[in-house]
Amino acid sequence: MSAETPIARMEAFLRDLQDRICAALEAADGQARFVEDPWQRAEGGGGRSRVMKNGALFEQAGVGFSLVHGERMPPSATAHRPELAGRRWTALGVSLVLHPNNPHVPTTHMNVRYFEAVKPDAEPVWWFGGGFDLTPFYPVDDDVRHWHRTARDACAPFGDAVYPRYKQWCDEYFFLKHRNETRGVGGIFFDDLNDGGFERCFDLTRAVGNAFLPAYLPIVERRRDTPYGDTEREFQLYRRGRYVEFNLVWDRGTLFGLQSGGRTESILMSLPPRVRFEYMYQPQPGSAEARLGEYLTPRDWV
Repeated sequence: MSAETPIARMEAFLRDLQDRICAALEAADGQARFVEDPWQRAEGGGGRSRVMKNGALFEQAGVGFSLVHGERMPPSATAHRPELAGRRWTALGVSLVLHPNNPHVPTTHMNVRYFEAVKPDAEPVWWFGGGFDLTPFYPVDDDVRHWHRTARDACAPFGDAVYPRYKQWCDEYFFLKHRNETRGVGGIFFDDLNDGGFERCFDLTRAVGNAFLPAYLPIVERRRDTPYGDTEREFQLYRRGRYVEFNLVWDRGTLFGLQSGGRTESILMSLPPRVRFEYMYQPQPGSAEARLGEYLTPRDWV
C-alpha cells in the first residue's frame, strides 16, 4: 500500500481526472475553453471550479474539484450519520454537469468523492461515493444501452452484484418524488462505500470516474449534428426545469455543500444556464416530446 495518506491519494486522482475530462470536453466542443476559478473556503480548504460557456457543443459545462474540511459536521450529515458528531472532517471530490446546446444531446452528471472524519483515540470514519446518470430529452435506445453497458463493465471487476445494486440505487436516488418520475434514464450511484477495505473501494471509485468519458462521448458524437428547431429547444428548456427541481429539493450534496459553508457559485454550477417553467404543460399525444414519459421509470437496459 502507498505510504501516502488516503486523502492525498484521492486528491491526486481527482485533480488528474478533472484535467483529463476538461481536455476531452474542450476537444469535443472544438470552440470554447474552460475558465478556471480557484477559490478558498474560510473554514478550511478550497477548490478549482472550471466552467465552459457558449461553445459549439456545450451551452454550459461545469467541472469542479473541491477539498474542504471543518471542525463540525452540518446538521444534514449528522442526521444521516450520527456517529459523525464531534469529529473533524474532510471531503473531496470531482463533480460535473454538462448542458449541451442541441436538445438531442443528453444532459449528464458525474461525481466521485471521498469523505473522512476523525477524532482523537478513535478509528477514522471514511467512505467513498459517486456515480453518473444521463438525462436525455429525446432518448435513443442504443444510446441508453451503451451508457448502461459501460457502467456495468466498469463495475464488473468488483462482482456481478455491484452494477445491479448501484443501478437500482441510482434509479431510487435520482427520483423526483413530487413528480413521480426519474430525473432521466439513470446510470449508477453509490454512497457510504467502505466494505472490502480501502484499496477495493478506491479502485472501484476510480473505475467509475474513468468510465465517464467512454460512456458519454460516443453518445455526443452520434447526436451532436441532429437537426432541431424551436419546438425541440423549448422542450429542452422546459425539461431542464426538472433538473432544477431535483437539485434544489432532493439532492443531498447540494444541501451538504450549502449547510457546510461551501462556495455557493460552485455548488450551484450544476444548474442550467437557461430554463423555463410552464404551468400545466402537456405534450401533444403521440409526439416525440410525449415519448420521453415512457423513459422516466426504471427499466433494465442491459
